[in-house]
Amino acid sequence: MTSLDAEWLKNPALQQLLQALGQDGDEARVVGGAVRNTLMGRPVTDMDIATTTLPEETIRRVEAIGLKAVPTGIEHGTITVVSAGQPYEVTTLRRDIETDGRHAVVTFGRDWQADAERRDFTINALYVSADGEILDLVGGVGDIEAGNLRFIGDAETRILEDRLRILRFFRFFAWYGRGRPDAEGLRAATRMKDGLERLSVERVWAELKKLLAAPDPSRALLWMRQTGVLTKVLPESERWGIDHIHGLVEAERHRGWEADSLLRLMAIIPPDPARITEMARHLKLSNQDRDRLVAFATAEEPKPAESDKDFRTRLYFGDRQAIIDRLRLAIARTQAKAAQDAALLGDMAHLVRQLETAGSFEVPSFPLGGDDLQEAGIAKGPELGRELDRLKRLWAESGFAMDRQALLAAVRTES
Repeated sequence: MTSLDAEWLKNPALQQLLQALGQDGDEARVVGGAVRNTLMGRPVTDMDIATTTLPEETIRRVEAIGLKAVPTGIEHGTITVVSAGQPYEVTTLRRDIETDGRHAVVTFGRDWQADAERRDFTINALYVSADGEILDLVGGVGDIEAGNLRFIGDAETRILEDRLRILRFFRFFAWYGRGRPDAEGLRAATRMKDGLERLSVERVWAELKKLLAAPDPSRALLWMRQTGVLTKVLPESERWGIDHIHGLVEAERHRGWEADSLLRLMAIIPPDPARITEMARHLKLSNQDRDRLVAFATAEEPKPAESDKDFRTRLYFGDRQAIIDRLRLAIARTQAKAAQDAALLGDMAHLVRQLETAGSFEVPSFPLGGDDLQEAGIAKGPELGRELDRLKRLWAESGFAMDRQALLAAVRTES
């Protein structure tokens, strides 16, 4: 394949930008994910451009055609250009001259081969010109056709340049690879996994979250477990069943659930509130993500035989998202087991019905307030709070059927 026919490449704003950067002996090409995803039939979101123009010249040419240039990473040659609402990351061709495994010192140049060889994987080092001609200097097209994820050149050298590439290797394999991961890449990841300790935890979690969002991350997680990489970055998963991931993915497909990175994380870590709290602290998860994970860990395990009234009561007093998370994981596990044990189909039906109830449940409004209880003779303070909780429990156990008068009567009777 020597050319690319893509609608996004015909975009007038992109064509204008490529032509402005490609004047007077310079060249500019779209590079990376947009080319890769188009060849794979995947959606294109980000748009990166490689150019021979130096950063200052890039800014001059961009501004000359009336666009704004933002020097978002100018020390590495990157300028962000926004045209017709689409952001473009424009980066000067470069090579790394010094790296500590996290940060690189670069020198700019005009050598497309050198620029390609400093990138991570062959499938990410494909360029396309304004007229659709593909420039493949490292065998990326062949690897895309074979479903092979391969480091460019020597795998250990690429990882020494940036240790995050170990996690990127498994993340890109989860999204784009087929069959078995590249043997050299696996050996390099295994030998060099201790270097992951030098990475910021924010970068580690960002990669893990993207990996867990892949259509089916189960094979990648299996190889991460085999190489010891998973234990290194997520020790909470050690001696816990990553096998549950495959069943969860199958349940997602069968039931139309969207891929959920946090739910998939729940499937591979023990529901231990203390360990999850420590994991969230260590990985610097957002408060929202931490709270959801801890709520999952503290929620009750689903009970297929639970009555509808008791389940609705639990929904009312509990964390609905945590209950839904627990139900989805239980449904996934039960669905996987039911393939060998038809007796579990009844449990499955009950769990699915509970999930439907949880999804449609609207929290009813309690008919009484603290003022009502004070008028009934209960003094303000802890006793009032306890009585209010007791009445809410009584109301929920009635199927939320007791009205205001019945509840007031209960206050008078039992106060």
